[in-house]
Amino acid sequence: MLGANLTKAFTICLLLTASVSCTAQDSSARDEAKAEETFDGLVLVKNSVFKRAWAAPGIDLSRYTKIIPLRAEFEYRAVRGGTGTSYSRSNQREFPISDKDKAKLVEVVSEIFDEELQKSTRFEITDQVGPDVMILRGTLLDIVSLVPPERAGRTEVYLSRVAEATLVLELADSMSNETLARAAERRAAERPGGMNAMWSNPVTNWNEVKRLARRWAVKLREGLDAIEGVPQ
Repeated sequence: MLGANLTKAFTICLLLTASVSCTAQDSSARDEAKAEETFDGLVLVKNSVFKRAWAAPGIDLSRYTKIIPLRAEFEYRAVRGGTGTSYSRSNQREFPISDKDKAKLVEVVSEIFDEELQKSTRFEITDQVGPDVMILRGTLLDIVSLVPPERAGRTEVYLSRVAEATLVLELADSMSNETLARAAERRAAERPGGMNAMWSNPVTNWNEVKRLARRWAVKLREGLDAIEGVPQ
């Protein structure tokens, strides 16, 4: 059960910085962020581990001790000009993802986030709401493959990036369903350290996807464990 649910836990607290206590910004910072306010009143969080993050003014997450991770959602880009098994333009750089690979993506991400959340020293995973329980919910949006599908007679393909996706995260109070924080970031599954393009094959491609998922999952766990005031 946790495997499927924890995929989504790759949701929210990644927006937390490693050293922040998750209390609200001071008034001057909040005034500065007013131009970056969301439709539901969240304000910009500076120095987030994510590219963009917002939190409810005055919120203090230290009173929460448990998490309900909801089932993740995966949304894919509707790539034009090709199908899951062929492509029509020699200069095409984005490709659809097969149903088989979509299923594997869910499985891979679920397993990695499950592993990392189980290592949390601060939070207990639960399925019961309560005053000290947060809900984690999120989505992988605009997922697209940069890997051409296999076809007969195709020459070898060398890639430095194999896929891209946007991660959108939300953290909510389990009793009221009030949104406490939100984060968003687009990243590519790519070769580490600016490495040159490598020969594309299923093993190396999935290794890069796993590397990205692990990076996000570790950020999630470290962000959660950095919240101050949670009983040890």
